[in-house]
Amino acid sequence: MKPRPSAVLALAAGAHFVHDGFSDILYVLLPLWAREFSLTFAQVGLIRTVYTGAMALFQIPAGFLAERFSERRVLAAGTAVTGLGFLVAGTTGGFVTLLAVLLLAGLGSGVQHPLASTLVSRAYETGSRRTALGTYNTSGDLGKVAVPAVVGLVAALVGWRTACAAYGLIGVAAAVAVFVVLANLEDSGPAVREAAIEHPATGWGIRDVRGFQALSTIGVIDNSTRTAFLTFLPFVLIAKGLSTAQVGWALAVLFAGGAVGKLACGWLAERLGVIRTVVWTETATALGILAIVAAPLGQALAVLLPLGVALNGTSSVLYGTVADLVTPERRSRSYGLYYTITIGASALAPTVYGALGDVLGVPATLTLVSMVVLLTIPLCAVLRPAVAAPA
Repeated sequence: MKPRPSAVLALAAGAHFVHDGFSDILYVLLPLWAREFSLTFAQVGLIRTVYTGAMALFQIPAGFLAERFSERRVLAAGTAVTGLGFLVAGTTGGFVTLLAVLLLAGLGSGVQHPLASTLVSRAYETGSRRTALGTYNTSGDLGKVAVPAVVGLVAALVGWRTACAAYGLIGVAAAVAVFVVLANLEDSGPAVREAAIEHPATGWGIRDVRGFQALSTIGVIDNSTRTAFLTFLPFVLIAKGLSTAQVGWALAVLFAGGAVGKLACGWLAERLGVIRTVVWTETATALGILAIVAAPLGQALAVLLPLGVALNGTSSVLYGTVADLVTPERRSRSYGLYYTITIGASALAPTVYGALGDVLGVPATLTLVSMVVLLTIPLCAVLRPAVAAPA
């Protein structure tokens, strides 16, 4: 029997919560690693690049492996690798070793986005897919809200090594849960699988190449802006007077806004249109970053919640639009391609902006980041013909 779409969504959302928790505790740990290992800003950026780059590298292989072995097996295995990676990271004694461990952890985490997105989009093939993907996307931000705040507090109390290893154990437990629970949901798309056999698609299954290119370019800029900003936000807040534990809670506030934004923007895109929603969120992101850089601590903290809405909300709109531009039977690999392009580009952003930060300083670098995000607005004109935006 075909399972309820809500059950598939709940499973995918749980996986997203855990994996985004892994990704974003790095923002809390980076200042601690910088202090313990005497790192430059370029090295700090390289840590983020290695993890995110590894995620990007495994997006397409994850899609192909899922077509061969099923989403369940690949998603569970990747989650286990990530959990074990962070468990080992808590025992590392140097910069190079830490990079190697995070490389493996990032490869494992590369399975989550393409496979979970495919599960949700398949389950809601005839329903409110963009809203469902927005809900799935929101679950990741809930992980970003809860996990960095808790890990930051635990790290302040017992040290970053214990905090890192403890969350690694949670990841291993999550992998077991994914494997067991998803076993009952694996046949969530028999019609799509049968259609793929009877009428196999070729290549990536992209229906609108120009639209997919424009969408991917917007995603590249959006992801790069978000990753670069989040990498250096803790340094800005610490310079303004926050402690490490307080930075964790500040990030929680930002990600709480992001959770609202991801849910609301998926809903808004179905009613106001993709283009209008993207223009609004990207403009608000640029203005919010400038406000964080220029404002004193109290006002900067007040900006975090609304900035989070705009900073993270765009991604829900973009994720849902991928499914509109590709064939259902090639969705795993096309999502893998999209995530490889966008996450791969964002992986380079911390290193590039980190090098600029060493030369220009963090405030000037973040000002540049805010300007780059505005490049998405003219790209929306290229994307417009490919999407069915209401008047």
